[in-house]
Amino acid sequence: MTTTTTPENPTAARQLLNKVPEVTIWFWVIKILCTTVGESFADWINMNLGVGLINTALIFTAVLAGVLGWQLSTKRYVPFVYWLTVVVVSVTGTLYTDILTDSQGVPLALSSSVFACLLALVFGIWYARERTLSVHSITTRPRELFYWLAVLVTFALGTATGDWTLELTGWTPDVSVLLPLGLIVSIVFAWRLGANAVLSFWLAYILTRPLGANLGDWLGSPSSDGGLGLGTAATSVIFLAAILATVLYLTFSRRDVIETSAPTPQALNPARERIMLGYYAVVAVAAAALLVWAHQQPHAAATSEEDGPAPTTVHLTPKQATSSFPPAEIAKFRTIASDTLTKLNSGDQAAATTRVTDLETAWDDDQPTLEPKNEQAWNFLDGEIDQVLTALRAPNPDKATEVKALDTLLSSLN
Repeated sequence: MTTTTTPENPTAARQLLNKVPEVTIWFWVIKILCTTVGESFADWINMNLGVGLINTALIFTAVLAGVLGWQLSTKRYVPFVYWLTVVVVSVTGTLYTDILTDSQGVPLALSSSVFACLLALVFGIWYARERTLSVHSITTRPRELFYWLAVLVTFALGTATGDWTLELTGWTPDVSVLLPLGLIVSIVFAWRLGANAVLSFWLAYILTRPLGANLGDWLGSPSSDGGLGLGTAATSVIFLAAILATVLYLTFSRRDVIETSAPTPQALNPARERIMLGYYAVVAVAAAALLVWAHQQPHAAATSEEDGPAPTTVHLTPKQATSSFPPAEIAKFRTIASDTLTKLNSGDQAAATTRVTDLETAWDDDQPTLEPKNEQAWNFLDGEIDQVLTALRAPNPDKATEVKALDTLLSSLN
């Protein structure tokens, strides 16, 4: 969808060639690919490299600063640089939301509200200064900076609202894809009927974040959780390859290059735009009503390693917890947990955190074969392993809590 409204008068700032791509179908395809990578790649790094959520966010903040500096230094739109920046912004925005939720315990409802207010503030200042929010007018340095700040906040907002939706509804990944997809379709419909193009663009831009994240969860989650079981690593590789192929195509075809630095005039119909605003209000109310209805239905709360330990409703003895599983597998988990405790007791927190990642990987890899043997026992041990992971990956780990979690797990495994 195009976002042109009316021509703006040039600002006093130095004029540049437009630094963003034309909004074509290719724009939306690659944007969704980038958001999926943002979700799956952030999860993979945080869970498998053992550096911790906050350290991962700091690393990607530094990477973002470098990549964004590269993007700002270009004189025109360069597909590879632009979309590399979007991918890094996607990962970084996801990590910021995860820090608030997982490390600081901020409720998703609150973080969603904060990010929504922050985005409104960014748009308000941007419009007050530049008198336009159109991506066809990113022709000055201030507009380019406002644009990337808005993009970063939309990723954080989309992550928070998407996770909040899952928390409210308990939907499986395959079902959760349908809501943002349906809302995007309704926006395209409204745009075709005369809704404000700039408003429609930014609404769709925000919604592609939960759509891409839910798509990534669907592909990466195990089949027992309603996913396709590809894993976060495979999902990241597949989508990064698709992004690279699309970027190469756009680089050579120049299908998404805005040839002029000034926007093309577009006839406006204020009356129709007002009608479409009413339509958007109705869609928003309908979506809220659907979420309220889904929240009231019986469902299990969505949980993951990042959400903290799943509630354990029954306590099992070691024999009850392990007798259904192959002794060799239990011995493997016990060895890793024991190694982790040894490293922790020797004062090597970093090595213990790295070693516990092996426990997480081994447990997740064996889930398809172990869980069907005894779902109750698997859930019990899964909850205890989650407690260990949470304790060792806390922003400020407490040794007593870590030792207690490992002792409890080892007691069950013995």
